[in-house]
Amino acid sequence: MLSDSTFRDIAGLMHGTIGLNLPPTKKALVASRLAPRIHRLGLEGYDAYLSLLHEERGDGELQVAIDLLTTNETYFFREPVHFEILRQHLGRPRERTPAAPVQVWSAASSCGDEAYTIAMVLSELQTLHRIGPGWSVLGTDISDRVLRAAQAAIYPAERMRHVPQALLRRHCLRGEGDCEGLVQLRPELCERVSFGQLNLCEDFEPLGPFDAIFLRNVLIYFDAETRRQVIERVVERLRPGGLFFIGMAEGRADLSQQLEAIGPGAFRKRKE
Repeated sequence: MLSDSTFRDIAGLMHGTIGLNLPPTKKALVASRLAPRIHRLGLEGYDAYLSLLHEERGDGELQVAIDLLTTNETYFFREPVHFEILRQHLGRPRERTPAAPVQVWSAASSCGDEAYTIAMVLSELQTLHRIGPGWSVLGTDISDRVLRAAQAAIYPAERMRHVPQALLRRHCLRGEGDCEGLVQLRPELCERVSFGQLNLCEDFEPLGPFDAIFLRNVLIYFDAETRRQVIERVVERLRPGGLFFIGMAEGRADLSQQLEAIGPGAFRKRKE
């Protein structure tokens, strides 16, 4: 059984490492997420697992715990209004030189569904000659495991349920035989998307500037001060006039004054 004191220690470790906010109401969730892992490792209980996380040799296990406690549902074209706003914004005549490549950042990309969805939208805009051919998408996440899945670019067909048929035909290969029920993205799309590990709660190397940044469905894991710091750090990488997206249910109380709302969960960075 997970005691209150051990839960507080685990919560403190997660907050100090990645800014993850685990209030007492999450105790049952933490217990259920970690129990199978503790059993698999042959440990006596949660106290032993916490000791492992604190040991030097537990660095790899800490990443496993982070993965277990931050997993959330993801699929292609989630909250589709955001991709329509992106399409309309980038499809307009641009104030910058047309030759300048479009760059978009999926800052909490998980298994890559969001980053590849963005790539589909940009590919469509290139086909319509709304943007040039040099566009790219960057996907980052703190989890090694989900980044490996993103780079593999193979997904259950159910995750593609909201992808328009025309885009499915253009960008996807359906599995057959033993791979039935799976979809693999075509190399031409994948080569436009790069992935890397990044902790949003720490200072990171200069990136961008980006024409749009997606920071969706990750702010819910942070307390108010961490949210503010992460948003400020990320918005610095956004071009003036660029778009910033958060999850539609994440609220806007902690948003930077540099941002103005243009839709549900969608914002534009004010021009200086």
